[in-house]
Amino acid sequence: MEANPPLTERHLADAWAALHQRDDPLQPDANRMAFADPQFMSRRETRGIRFQLEMLKPDLGQAEQGIESTVVVYGSARFVAPEQAATELAQALSSGDDRRVQRARLAVRNAGYYEHARQFARLVADYSESRCPAERLYICTGGGPGIMEAANRGAHEAGALNVGLNIALPHEQSGNRFISPSLSFKFHYFALRKMHFMMRAKALVAFPGGFGTLDELFEVLTLVQTQKAKPVPIVLFGSGYWKRLIDFDVLVEEGTISAQDLALFHYADEPGQAWDLIRGFYRL
Repeated sequence: MEANPPLTERHLADAWAALHQRDDPLQPDANRMAFADPQFMSRRETRGIRFQLEMLKPDLGQAEQGIESTVVVYGSARFVAPEQAATELAQALSSGDDRRVQRARLAVRNAGYYEHARQFARLVADYSESRCPAERLYICTGGGPGIMEAANRGAHEAGALNVGLNIALPHEQSGNRFISPSLSFKFHYFALRKMHFMMRAKALVAFPGGFGTLDELFEVLTLVQTQKAKPVPIVLFGSGYWKRLIDFDVLVEEGTISAQDLALFHYADEPGQAWDLIRGFYRL
């Protein structure tokens, strides 16, 4: 009979995480050490401690690996790679289902954004490769699929470290396979994740996306507008999408923002154009 494998630190950590996610939490036990007690650490009263830990762990992890300046890429988690979109379209055409064909054609169109995000990240990574460590820019995403995967993929293919800030959701997900493993972080709190997006961000590029993308975009615009954050290049990739989705001029006309606030962001339709906006801002 084969002996049981040795109990390693990894096994212990995974077991602790599994206990934390149980639907039937452990019964209280006063004899457990506080920091090793999932039931205690999940109490409402320890939320402040969890905030601190969720702030500290990704900060230390990035600092230890020299990640000081990032280019954050936002965008839809639903866009797939061109090769996957082409396969889905071929299958849809074979099925004869008109609605399925329509969805597949939309996926093929949106796969262009996936490829653009991949190319953009490659441009950032290629530039950084020639710079000294202190001057390098690293791609950072929300760590999920779609545009996030594409950006992590572009950096990965260039051999560059890249960051993923994933979030625990009711439908469990994990970081995409292109994130550097030592820089794949997972959050419980959206607020702490947002702070980490901004702490090292030297630029933000928002590809077409849904509620999450809009949430992150307007958070950044508000921080820069109110001078809570330093000005950084904010690029809306896909001018047709963004101008059709949001008429920013209406906000000026209604007096809810100032005309100069429109200078907080720029549009781009090509990866090189987006990268040029960032390079021009910092005179790289």
